[in-house]
Amino acid sequence: MHSKKINITFIIPSLIPGGAERILSFVAKNIDREKFNPTLLVIGFAKNTVYELDDLNVIYLNKTRVIKSVFPLISYFRKEKPQIVLSSIFHLNTLIAFLSLFFPKIKFVAREANVLSALAKHGQNSNLNGLKLLIVTAYKLIDCLICQSKDMQQDMVNNFGVTIDKTVLINNPITSNNKPKETNRDITKPLKIITVGRLSKEKGHKRIIEVLAKLTFPFQYYLIGDGLEKEELLALIQQKGITNFVTHIPYTKDVDGFLRQSDVFLQGSYSEGFPNALIESCVVGTPIIAFNAPGGINEIIEPGENGFIINSIEECVEKLTQLNTDFVFSPKRVNQIVTERFNSEKIIGQYEDLFLKLTNNYDN
Repeated sequence: MHSKKINITFIIPSLIPGGAERILSFVAKNIDREKFNPTLLVIGFAKNTVYELDDLNVIYLNKTRVIKSVFPLISYFRKEKPQIVLSSIFHLNTLIAFLSLFFPKIKFVAREANVLSALAKHGQNSNLNGLKLLIVTAYKLIDCLICQSKDMQQDMVNNFGVTIDKTVLINNPITSNNKPKETNRDITKPLKIITVGRLSKEKGHKRIIEVLAKLTFPFQYYLIGDGLEKEELLALIQQKGITNFVTHIPYTKDVDGFLRQSDVFLQGSYSEGFPNALIESCVVGTPIIAFNAPGGINEIIEPGENGFIINSIEECVEKLTQLNTDFVFSPKRVNQIVTERFNSEKIIGQYEDLFLKLTNNYDN
């Protein structure tokens, strides 16, 4: 049985909009305060925070880069002596892993955010291949690696030398309490298509634009996100002659609202960690069409029930054309599939079980 609260520090590079940022802050905010005393340590600045973190102890190191946080982190570990440190995103995980050598009494947990082999292949200006030996060495030093998807777990074991017993599979939780929309697609109106995500190479927006350019029926496409590929993508949209059908929104706090008013979410990624946007879309009852890629897509999508997994531009065009006139999805069913699998109580419980087990306060 657990006797006193476990001090646990969650560390993240920043709290800008992003999947890892959202999930780590959500877990920190929602774990059982009867058992845990959580602190969220942010390498970056408070001014960049987009998440509500009331009632959570948040510390900002105000550093522009992770590497500049070495001495503040050492000082923090010495002074606060947390029992568990959980970090996310590989460059921070790598640094924390090497710092773990100096703090043998602390349990260090890394949460990987991507299928790294796929990211190295498709990522924007990725130098992951050059860092592979460093990552392999680092992940041997940590006590546990949280993988968000089966694909990620397999990648870490097969390609980064992590032993399977050091990994634990925990999917991302649903972070909203939204109910599915009541009404379904109105076939008298243009098909409303949406994509939410960072505008970077691995997200596959170019092949989405190729799909849209081949559609022969009226549609409205909402592209929500910002990133390095923005200008290139907007130029391609213009080149393909579909500018009038596309609305680009760099950032909005009402992603759920846009998802709710859309008919279908289109995912073009070549690699994912565990795509939160897909879960959020399903929660409000909007089904998915996703290109087949590593990173949990096949754990989220039940074909024909809450979406389709497709393998080519032509197949994607075919599915969208079908849905334009024969919409086969029920918002309630689309919601039900993800809420059964990824509800926050279930996922937060898995995090709590892991933390208790790591500190030997596990009554099971």
